[in-house]
Amino acid sequence: MRPSATAALHPMPWLQLIFETDEKHAPALAELLSEEGAVAVTLEDDADQPLYEPPPGATPLWQATRVVALFEADHDIPATVAAVTTAWAPSELPAWRLEQLEDRDWSREWMDTYKPMRFGDRLWIVPSWTEAPDPAAVNILLDPGLAFGTGTHPTTRLCLEWLDRHPTTQQQVIDYGCGSGILAIAAALLGAAQVWAIDNDPQALTATRDNAGRNAVTACINTALPEALPACQSDVLIANILAGPLISLAPHFATLVRPQGAIVLSGILPDQAQQVLDAYRPWFDMAPPTGHEGWVRLEGSRKSATFGQPD
Repeated sequence: MRPSATAALHPMPWLQLIFETDEKHAPALAELLSEEGAVAVTLEDDADQPLYEPPPGATPLWQATRVVALFEADHDIPATVAAVTTAWAPSELPAWRLEQLEDRDWSREWMDTYKPMRFGDRLWIVPSWTEAPDPAAVNILLDPGLAFGTGTHPTTRLCLEWLDRHPTTQQQVIDYGCGSGILAIAAALLGAAQVWAIDNDPQALTATRDNAGRNAVTACINTALPEALPACQSDVLIANILAGPLISLAPHFATLVRPQGAIVLSGILPDQAQQVLDAYRPWFDMAPPTGHEGWVRLEGSRKSATFGQPD
């Protein structure tokens, strides 16, 4: 595709170069555009495909992905396209187009899309640039970032609403698959004595520590890779990951929850719920699923170790 002559005759403060590609090629194309001087590069859904919250450390993309590169108005777009075409050879460069954008405060518009969110009766997530709607509530200061888990996904909401209704005062809590640390921080702000935030992605652990510091709960939150979690008996273990890992982790989770302690599982689709329930029932008395926007949360209470049980 060729850009229209209008782009050359009437330059605007910003130019937007848009490529239509797929999940396999989008990251490499984005990297090339960044190297060619793009002010920002974003990846967008190009086919209205749902993309669910990933497991820790994963960064999935849409099958049809739009790569959008933002350039200043005086940037040499033909030279950039030529350079990317050369770097892309011998493959054919994906279809592209050039658009003009009016001069706007893009950072402000991005910030304006994120507002405080309420979960249950007293839990709020509050971006750092906004005022807390209820200063007396339990306010989690959390900005959108790379690590998933900012409260917008139904699986995270289900976990936060459970925490809102089940005070963790002076309890030992494990947040397994912590991502941004949002659930660990919520438990700490709700009074937990100690929280272990576990993730197999070191970047998620860094994000959790940063967010814990922002919320002044560093003293009671410990971060660790799964293999570094010490033997312990928690009052609450909450895991917002995916059904497959949840099923395989059931025996291990049973060792980490004290008798009568609570297990809270999320990241489960409705047709996966029964399989997850079956995996946990040898060790936990499980309640019926709770659903929200196509996802379910499972919860249960750890059975006492008695003869005949698989402890």
